[in-house]
Amino acid sequence: MSFTEDRPVTSGQVHLPAFIHALLDTAPVDRARVIRQRLNTELPVLQDRLTRLYGCTHNFSNWLRQVVTQAVELALARPDDLWALDLQRASQPNWHMNGSLGYCAYTDKFAGSLSGVRERIAHLQDLGVTYLHLLPFLKPGTHPNDGGFAVASYDEVDPALGSNQGLQRLTQALRAAGISLCSDFVLNHVSHEHTWALQVRAGDAHYQSYFHWAHSAEEVAAHEKNLSQIFPNTAPGNFTFIPEVKAWAWTTFYPYQWDLNYTQPDVFAAMSQSLLQLANLGVEAFRLDSTGFLWKRPGTHCMNQPEVHWILQAMRSLTNIAAPGVLLKAEAIMPTQDLPPYFGLGEPQGKECHAAYHSSLMSASWMALAEENTQIIEDVLSHTPALPDGCAWMTYVRCHDDIGWNVLRPELDARGPDQRTRLLHAAQFFAGEVPGSYAQGAAFQASTPSVVHGTNGMTAALVGLTSAQTPAALEAAKSRLVMMQSLSFFVGGLPLIYMGDEWGQGNTSAHEVAQRQGTDGRELHRPMFDEAGFANRHDRQTTPGQIYTALRAFIQAKKEHPGLNATHPLSIWHTGVSSVLGLKRGSEMLGLFNFSSQTQTLAPTPAITQNCMTHGTDLISGQPIDLHGLELQPYCAIWLKK
Repeated sequence: MSFTEDRPVTSGQVHLPAFIHALLDTAPVDRARVIRQRLNTELPVLQDRLTRLYGCTHNFSNWLRQVVTQAVELALARPDDLWALDLQRASQPNWHMNGSLGYCAYTDKFAGSLSGVRERIAHLQDLGVTYLHLLPFLKPGTHPNDGGFAVASYDEVDPALGSNQGLQRLTQALRAAGISLCSDFVLNHVSHEHTWALQVRAGDAHYQSYFHWAHSAEEVAAHEKNLSQIFPNTAPGNFTFIPEVKAWAWTTFYPYQWDLNYTQPDVFAAMSQSLLQLANLGVEAFRLDSTGFLWKRPGTHCMNQPEVHWILQAMRSLTNIAAPGVLLKAEAIMPTQDLPPYFGLGEPQGKECHAAYHSSLMSASWMALAEENTQIIEDVLSHTPALPDGCAWMTYVRCHDDIGWNVLRPELDARGPDQRTRLLHAAQFFAGEVPGSYAQGAAFQASTPSVVHGTNGMTAALVGLTSAQTPAALEAAKSRLVMMQSLSFFVGGLPLIYMGDEWGQGNTSAHEVAQRQGTDGRELHRPMFDEAGFANRHDRQTTPGQIYTALRAFIQAKKEHPGLNATHPLSIWHTGVSSVLGLKRGSEMLGLFNFSSQTQTLAPTPAITQNCMTHGTDLISGQPIDLHGLELQPYCAIWLKK
């Protein structure tokens, strides 16, 4: 199919197929003109990526025409306020990197329902939030459903949380408050109760093609030898036998989550349509879940295959046609070296995701805290690539998932063959299994004490806030929490706070964990919203109030000082002290982070002199600072302007 047709081109028009002109000729003139401009830019990319993926499939030309028609119709149906937002953001392509702050929560735990979230908007504004990530709120399968990540319908809000109309009302209220709503969009798999899966169980051969199948135990074994296990304790293996089909469905995560087959073009078309329909309800960002697993290639580990990026670039093109003000965020929890293609830096290069989680920085920060040594953070940041314009790292201290230690293997392996033992030490430290540990976390999916996988727990529990027995221990824990968050704020283009961290909320109670269905240990850091902490957040005589005040000061500093914007390059500023991390943002901003339990002094060494910054102003206190001989209190963080 050629996109260079069809009728004579007059001034102001572009070469487009007749079916597109037919759609646009009856549309409002201004909107049609803009859509034609978008198509002129995006259709060559879209056609290239989809031809690579599906060009050899039957009736490809008609299918491609349907996909493009679908995007144009959704662009024409885009509500006027969202259309205006798209135009505004097109003129400010880095809008999401100017002092933005994210907040992540489960809807039911944060506010009970989508309508309840509207009642929390004032709190989000007070904190400085510009981006709200509500964890899965689409209709899930029945329990267990992996916290909503087993989606039964992408076109309906979970009835327990509200309705599509309620979602639209929420997005409008958030937008009026200057906050963008982010939705999870689970690309890799669906619930076994999704319509497609039910059709398979009913014997529909067409829908069987929407999933991956192994037809013998030998075929399963051949795949498994190359695959890792995500949940080796609670869901070992990657395949689940489906009696109605007499075959094994590919189930990377849990048996009730069937992996989608993206070699089937109808899967791509349907998922893209659902995403754009949600965008027209006012969702302004999508966390694309489990992106690395989208393409299966026998004989490989089936991660990060080239086709993954063709899929994502095609979705980005469709989004740029129908809803270009929307952000796409890759949830690709893997070593930093594997992430550049998710920003469109692979082959072929092209626009892909606007943001990705910097999980290596998160894990490295926790390891540095356990070791009181920042070498691992410096190694990770040294391997962190510069990003294309308009792209940003999503930085965070904790989230709804575990701390995955194995993303740090490349940095540790580069240091020597024995360095991986540090992963086990960190995991044991934050599980409270190392003498002197202050942490109250728990190991996750580790089959034996010597196997490293992950760590669960809220930030407050991991830094010792909930275990502190003395005033000194409490002060140290508060300082650890604030220092860790301030590092995330300093580095991130899109820093993210997990619900409750703004005042130091602890783990889910043992009683509540026992009441919840399933054996997933991550419920430890999925507590209900702490109303007591919320009530005390402005009382500086309380621990929640002190933490909240300290974090808000850093948040406001980032908003007020353009030099902290992530468009300015980040570099390591060598302090000469192994426990003190120094980072420069551009030429004027400096962050110092003491990961030690002891006061550290920056001596007048060549390391400081050569960095050409000897004085600065503390952005929080406003006081002048002389870096020569500066004493950094245990676990303190200082932001300076030259």
